[in-house]
Amino acid sequence: MNTPVISVRPVVLPAPERGDDLQVRVTAPVAGGDLPVIVFSHGFSKSMDDYAPLVDHWAAQGFAVVQPTHLDSTTLNVVPGDPRYSSIWGHRVDDLVRVLDSLDRIEAAVPGLAGRLDRSRISAAGHSWGAQTVSMLLGARVLDADGVPGENRRDPRITAGVLLALTGTGGDNLTPFAAEHFPFMNPDFAQLSTPSLMVAGDKDQSMLSPAGPEWFTEAYPLSPGVTSLLTVFGAEHSLGGITGYLSTETTDESPERVALIQRVTTAFLRGTPVPADAAGALGRLDTKFSAGDLR
Repeated sequence: MNTPVISVRPVVLPAPERGDDLQVRVTAPVAGGDLPVIVFSHGFSKSMDDYAPLVDHWAAQGFAVVQPTHLDSTTLNVVPGDPRYSSIWGHRVDDLVRVLDSLDRIEAAVPGLAGRLDRSRISAAGHSWGAQTVSMLLGARVLDADGVPGENRRDPRITAGVLLALTGTGGDNLTPFAAEHFPFMNPDFAQLSTPSLMVAGDKDQSMLSPAGPEWFTEAYPLSPGVTSLLTVFGAEHSLGGITGYLSTETTDESPERVALIQRVTTAFLRGTPVPADAAGALGRLDTKFSAGDLR
């Protein structure tokens, strides 16, 4: 299936306590019903207008994708002096919950979408900081300075997750700068129980961590819910260019890597088996269950 898609932006969700109403982009096939929903959380400084290589593909395969613009987006200019800045990571999680709470409003705002969403099949996906945001709704917690898990934000409405370049554990795995400025980067994955797929690049070296690319795979052994890990060979943080068709910050541009991620994530989100050798020479697919059974 590869149908034409329509994208509508901005759909505005009132959020008076946020300081700025929440703007979202909705992308969906022009026809068909019972559309599974994907809520997508962008990486730091991005917006609802990014990640078209993934969003367009998912929509063409029969999904409705909702992309909120978080407060850290450069399109909103929320700077360190803003009183909301220190809690932006929490606002991010709230944004995703607001999207889930507002599906009726979203349906009504997009011409031709009303009555076409399948509320029983809602997934959440995110890249980088967006993956950390999504992980909270899948059951991950943030440890405080004493190692005590924070609030449980798991949302049972989400039935599956896709975690693209998800950062790993804190402590010694953080640079002093990251430890000081990003206290939310101290996750506990033990309660991340929603079935999830991780995607990591084996050349992804973060400036926030002295650990190597394996830092971006840590949730796989530490979480009961992360059932599968796709390691993309040669991929850096943009995983071959998932952030945009013309992204100038992509240093590992590879349409082949992007196509691999499109195929594997779509299969996972559909709940269909994927052969263990599906990655071919481009990567490696590991799963905790029977060969190729991602869910």
